[in-house]
Amino acid sequence: MENNTTTFQDVSRVVNLTEMPLNPLEEQVITIFLTMLICGVGIAGNIMVVLVVLRTKHMVTPTNCYLVSLAVADLIVLLAAGLPNISDVVAFWIYGYTGCLCITYLQYLGINVSSCSITAFTIERYIAICHSIKAQFLCTVSRAKRIIAGVWIFTSLYCTMWFFLVDTDETVYTNGVVVTCGYRVSRSLYMPIYFLDFTLFYVIPLIVATVLYGLIARILFMSPLPSHLNDRAGGGSVHQGHSSTTNKANKGAVSARKQITKMLAVVVILFALLWMPYRTLVVVNSFIDPPYHNTWFLLFCRMCIYTNSAINPIIYNLMSQKFRVAFKKLCKCPWGHREAEYNVPMYYSVMKNSTHECNEPVTEQEEVSYHITHRSNMTDDEALSISS
Repeated sequence: MENNTTTFQDVSRVVNLTEMPLNPLEEQVITIFLTMLICGVGIAGNIMVVLVVLRTKHMVTPTNCYLVSLAVADLIVLLAAGLPNISDVVAFWIYGYTGCLCITYLQYLGINVSSCSITAFTIERYIAICHSIKAQFLCTVSRAKRIIAGVWIFTSLYCTMWFFLVDTDETVYTNGVVVTCGYRVSRSLYMPIYFLDFTLFYVIPLIVATVLYGLIARILFMSPLPSHLNDRAGGGSVHQGHSSTTNKANKGAVSARKQITKMLAVVVILFALLWMPYRTLVVVNSFIDPPYHNTWFLLFCRMCIYTNSAINPIIYNLMSQKFRVAFKKLCKCPWGHREAEYNVPMYYSVMKNSTHECNEPVTEQEEVSYHITHRSNMTDDEALSISS
């Protein structure tokens, strides 16, 4: 993220015979309040996402693995970009040279990993829905973990260049010395790096997401129910009861797929919208001199970035029953525990279609309402014993 400080070229100390500039009080109050609110909610929410997936077996799915990677990246952004902004607006840079290097590195690491994680789960959704046979072998938890490891290794190496691009600078005023964390190279040198970041971690992910979600929407929302999800056992009267049950399960699976796809699409749309002000500002400032650095617009851009890192757990809670129940259970709410007992959906990464003699596996990597489907053939006592 672009530092909200002046650009510096190979000077370690500048003498300015004026008084030390201070941020207006209203700017300090608004910045501290919004940053603490957004970062507090975001840090708590992303920690909960990581905990519920790691602690709940049926939550360990390929898609949720990518969401954990996204949550960890968002945590890094909030901790490395959000919290230092509080001290920076009140005073000046207090973290020294090492802090300047490490915090800048972590900011870009979190930003780039979150973008790659969004691209990864978009591709995973496309394969799972549009190529369900291949998804049995491609969309697995073990493969998702390998991809996530590759993403973190790649971005960790890519972001090392920031260790050589930033430095601290001291400016001497009549009433004190101000230390700032800025760039050690000229604007003409670091602007190509911004455009590279803009292309790799914003433009390309959005193009990929637009194309793939368009193809997913055509399959899920515009096409009839895929033949492999239709009931194939309805030919005889002996199988009519089983056919009805299977048909309900298939419809529930398709409905679950639609819901999870809508949720992930919302995550992508919010990523595009909330990053747009900052990305646009960087592009515009590349062509105008002097660059546009309005204090309130910069504050707006930063708050949008922090909001993007904080809002995803809220989206999961609003749009996914599985996450909502898991969050309530983690918080140990009485009503959450009861709902977890009776309504938690079972998850099968690969289901077997019992209507096929060859037991050919049918990919279904979404939450399936196992209890609802199967309790129709049980007594109340049997259902309760399974729930417990």
